[in-house]
Amino acid sequence: MKVRSWLVLSAAVSLTALIAWIVGSGVGELRGPATAAAAEKTAEANPAEKPKGPPPLVISRDAPLLLDEPKAPSKFVLKPRGPVADNEACFCCHTNYREESMAVSHANANTGCVQCHGESTAHRNDEDNITPPDTMYAAADIEKNCAKCHDEHTAPAAKVIARWQEKCPARTNPKDLLCTDCHGEHRLRFRSVWWDKKTGKLGERAKGERIRMNPDLTKVPGDKPAATKTDEVAAPDTEMK
Repeated sequence: MKVRSWLVLSAAVSLTALIAWIVGSGVGELRGPATAAAAEKTAEANPAEKPKGPPPLVISRDAPLLLDEPKAPSKFVLKPRGPVADNEACFCCHTNYREESMAVSHANANTGCVQCHGESTAHRNDEDNITPPDTMYAAADIEKNCAKCHDEHTAPAAKVIARWQEKCPARTNPKDLLCTDCHGEHRLRFRSVWWDKKTGKLGERAKGERIRMNPDLTKVPGDKPAATKTDEVAAPDTEMK
């Protein structure tokens, strides 16, 4: 008898607590028309507060993006007549060669970077940029390697002289002329990393040296300033050529 009374009392207490929780939380709340109308008026009188902080970001599709800024038209345009070599693996780092005339003309002839410089897998995978390409060309090797594919030079004399005056008037001795003096912009103006092209050995920087400049061949001998230490260290057989 006592156990039954205790169970009834426990059930009553639990039911009372459940009803109190339901009423307090608003779950299952029943409101008549008057109560509902009063609640609506209260909501109108006290609108929800606007969230604090900066306004939401609004992106206008009409505004130009930085990547959409017009680029200067390429000086060299040549439509391919067949398959085009894929140099994208090289352009990940060498973006400056994407529109360079020598790279473009060779790619349009289905001759990619790897045909001249090898697969250079270790060079491509080296994020420190101290591993040289598989194949590099010292000054003395440029002409004979170009001649493997370009076995003749049929440009008119007037065009040759005009190109020489435009690109490399500093080369006053015809024996010093290189194919890359007149053709393309393949030679960098300056480098922060360089190698000996015959041995592949990484070049060492002099104290305080951060970059190494290539001589400006467009300067005629009379206007060319005296050679500096930076010019002197740009040896013909380094990656500067």
